Amino acid sequence: MARVVITGGAGFLGSHLCKAFLDRDDTVVCVDNLVTGDRANIAPFAAHPGFRFLEHDISEPFSIAEPVDAVLNFASPASPPDYLALPIETLRVGSLGTTHALEIARTHGARFLTASTSEVYGDPLVHPQPESYWGHVNPVGPRSVYDEAKRFSEALTMAYHRTYGVDTRLVRIFNTYGPQMRAGDGRVVSNFIVQALQGQPITIYGDGSQTRSFCYVEDEVRGFLALLDSDGIHDPVNIGNPNEFTILELAKVVLEVVNSASELVYEPLPEDDPTQRKPDITRARELLGWEPVVQLREGVERTAAFFARQINL
Repeated sequence: MARVVITGGAGFLGSHLCKAFLDRDDTVVCVDNLVTGDRANIAPFAAHPGFRFLEHDISEPFSIAEPVDAVLNFASPASPPDYLALPIETLRVGSLGTTHALEIARTHGARFLTASTSEVYGDPLVHPQPESYWGHVNPVGPRSVYDEAKRFSEALTMAYHRTYGVDTRLVRIFNTYGPQMRAGDGRVVSNFIVQALQGQPITIYGDGSQTRSFCYVEDEVRGFLALLDSDGIHDPVNIGNPNEFTILELAKVVLEVVNSASELVYEPLPEDDPTQRKPDITRARELLGWEPVVQLREGVERTAAFFARQINL
């Protein structure tokens, strides 16, 4: 049994992590300021004897009195509408928040895993993207508040490892989806499913030819745990699904799964929106024995069922 601190634990990925650790009989301290997290995500754990919720903005210092075995840093706005609406908060949580989470790990001699993102690759000039690729990021564009917050978080994590010997892990996440996503969070999978369920037009940005690689949350969390439980892997590891789809292909899958007649409407492509995104998961396969197993259609079916319950359809 271990005590695990999860920052951003009331968010989409964080709440799935809370459940995963409780399921293996660990004790969880969930830290979240509920700006983009939701109490409903952690309500099933409220009465669990191994679960404690601390409402706090990790951009401000905090402490944990009990011994801590691991810190998982998942606190940050993660969808474009959120981080574009909260640019300063996003930069603060990536810098100050990561510092404070690292200090918890350093103080307690705990293992530390931080959630980075495929956004550190920007609009990539290398395809697929291996961890060795340094990226193609506009450091002053509107998306930079998220991209650079995560890049700084990675640099800070490695500095704590090199300077203080903190046992760190870096995971780069690619377009994860599944239950517990917010209906209005602005990410493409949730957007399409909710629009299709409600019979609204499906909003395509650009011509829909841009590609993404979608990883179902169950696979993603399994990868997180494999990385956390591994020994000596301090360099970044891509955890994502290497099956690449255009946005138009995703829309077709969603329309078929939901059996929707929603039409497609096209809007201008946002500034600096990546044209393609596909992880090279060689390191994850070789070092962790991990690869995703849930295919896109099955994942969309599960996610659509969740949203249908949420909006009472």
